[in-house]
Amino acid sequence: QVQLVESGGGSVEAGGSLRLSCTASGYTAFSYCMGWFRQAPGKEREGLATIDINGIPNYADSVKGRFTISKDSAKNSLYLQMNTLKPEDTAMYYCAADRESRYRCKMKSYEYNNWGQGTQVTVSS
Repeated sequence: QVQLVESGGGSVEAGGSLRLSCTASGYTAFSYCMGWFRQAPGKEREGLATIDINGIPNYADSVKGRFTISKDSAKNSLYLQMNTLKPEDTAMYYCAADRESRYRCKMKSYEYNNWGQGTQVTVSS
């Protein structure tokens, strides 16, 4: 059974940092494009960062320079290092896999076909 499980969310003050993790089971997730997304209440799901099978990242403008996506294929794990957090970063964060793409990873959530359950990030001012 294919499964993605996120962890590492929590509450932090503005300017702080968190590191999210996503562990895949049931398949070699890192043979495909992987991404991090977030969704705040009343807002659409937003793509934040993607990484291709060669480890090449891509970032949304909203997080470029503050967030870093990485992966450890040996551990079948994906990470999102989030620095200089802002209150507007408050959301549920999800990892996802696009099992139809390996390169030129897309940032749109509808392109991704496997999702974790999410982990909540709350940033206070």
